[in-house]
Amino acid sequence: MAPTPKDLAQAFHALHHRDRVLVLPNAWDAGSARLIESCGAEAIATTSAGVAWANGHPDGQAIPFQRVVDGVAAIARVVRIPVSADIEAGSSADPETVGEHVTAVIDAGAVGINLEDGRESPDVTARKIAAARAAADRAGVPLFINARTDTYLKKLVPPEQAVGETLARAKRYRDAGASGIFAPRLKAPDEIRTIAGAVGLPLNVLAVPGLAPVEELGALGVRRVSVGGGVARAACVAAREAVRSLLQTGRYDVLFAGADSLDMNALLSGR
Repeated sequence: MAPTPKDLAQAFHALHHRDRVLVLPNAWDAGSARLIESCGAEAIATTSAGVAWANGHPDGQAIPFQRVVDGVAAIARVVRIPVSADIEAGSSADPETVGEHVTAVIDAGAVGINLEDGRESPDVTARKIAAARAAADRAGVPLFINARTDTYLKKLVPPEQAVGETLARAKRYRDAGASGIFAPRLKAPDEIRTIAGAVGLPLNVLAVPGLAPVEELGALGVRRVSVGGGVARAACVAAREAVRSLLQTGRYDVLFAGADSLDMNALLSGR
């Protein structure tokens, strides 16, 4: 029997509360999600950047939200593991509308979300988180709300205040109903250890150049590592190199290198 949304949500929560770090290579469409699942991923998270690029938009809430919902539905259809949707700042400044958007992605199959503050007031973000939690409660799904604070990513405060500001925002978001805290661009080991030890929720960091390997992050207290648009960007770089080689040399070597090792039809058949 297929797992229910409640089952998947509970499984997703459990992945954040164990000794081993949850590693999430973010997907941008159904095919990439199924490919990532086939590599052994325990859950799928979407990347707002990759989803936007695949639909012809830049990152940053430029994509119509229905396209985000449709993408989640397509991914949930082809995988059997928990799916978490990056909904950026909820595509609205209004908490009630954000709650409606959360209902839509839950209906599409998501059992987790990323919800970010960006340059918005933490009070507004906290109200959005509360609205998301209320929407999840109405749906009967224990949604994993990964509250993203951009203290480091957008340099919202001077460097010496970043730890304190991150923890202050995390407390507000935890009190509002968040399940985890995401601090992209946090990478200094001592700061990771301090925040992980005091945040009171599973800490998610973003893979960036210079970040410690996953095993070391686990020892520092990190519970989740995601890659944002990293895999989507790598796929675009590989495609660019194959096309450049084809156009510049008229040869097919790069285009078909390793092609025999991947059968996407087989991965997607019967699902």
